[in-house]
Amino acid sequence: MTENQSNENSSLDSLIAEAAAYGDEKALDCPCVAHLKSGLCGSQFSEAFVCFLKSTTEEKGSDCVHPFVALQNCINANPDAFSKDVVEDDVVEEKAESHYKLRPPLWSVETKSPKE
Repeated sequence: MTENQSNENSSLDSLIAEAAAYGDEKALDCPCVAHLKSGLCGSQFSEAFVCFLKSTTEEKGSDCVHPFVALQNCINANPDAFSKDVVEDDVVEEKAESHYKLRPPLWSVETKSPKE
């Protein structure tokens, strides 16, 4: 994880914590999410955010796939309304360059049988 991703995660965590402090029912009244609630995808954001806050699954929010897909579709349909870091897909990790050649063990290589 890069330092930038770490900062984004911590700022997202603090945003969620601040909104959650308002309680599930009033989380959308938090000024910290006002710009998201009133934006082009406000209804989709509100539905996904409240679902996430009310989620009781072990992996919080895993039961909110449909609202988050709707939010992502709205964001993709309105890219000019969001900052570049919101619209871009996940960062593609560079493949590690390998200086080693992997060879299977000799016992696992099939021997060629002579043609009969």
